[in-house]
Amino acid sequence: MAAREYGQYCGVTRALELVGERWAMLIVRDLLVGPRRYGELAAGLPRIPSNILATRLKELQECGVIRRAPRSRVIVYELTPYGRELEPVVLALGAWGFKAMGDPREDQVITPDAMTMALRTAFREDIASTLPATSYVAHLGLAELLVRVDGPRLDVSRGDGPVDLAFATGPEVRLLLSGDLSPERAITTGAVEILRGPGRLLERFTRTFHLAA
Repeated sequence: MAAREYGQYCGVTRALELVGERWAMLIVRDLLVGPRRYGELAAGLPRIPSNILATRLKELQECGVIRRAPRSRVIVYELTPYGRELEPVVLALGAWGFKAMGDPREDQVITPDAMTMALRTAFREDIASTLPATSYVAHLGLAELLVRVDGPRLDVSRGDGPVDLAFATGPEVRLLLSGDLSPERAITTGAVEILRGPGRLLERFTRTFHLAA
């Protein structure tokens, strides 16, 4: 850690010394979704060099943020209780960064774990508590997510299944979450394709998940 010390006695300084290196917080973001094998982390961060991933994992282990754990004869990486305390920090960073997001570049991808955390960031527990329990399948670029909302409880996992509404969209999901694109217009313009279920439920989705731009 000595090479990254800032020479200041401060909690923010210490936090940056622990998780401020490039890629570190994205590893934490993906592990907040769930434990991951090394190959799964590499696949979820397609531009990270393998030596950097190995280094970051070692550093995060040394500072007590993550740990290696056996799962069904394989080794996975998971957050420690100390590491899980970063969840509100990651969600706050996601909401803050959302305000500065423009249209994606051609080389940028939407990963399932990144989109899962985006939905957790955008989840309006207060609004969801007033709405009927609803389940969705959202095809967001290459990410296919099963989203279940039951009052203040949110569960997001990968895959498909019986749901109230299934829809597909791409980068336009940012406009839906910000309210810059209404559900009705999204459907009529083809920005959102309704795959199964009544399209009117897309309005419930956008009420449940909202981020101010």
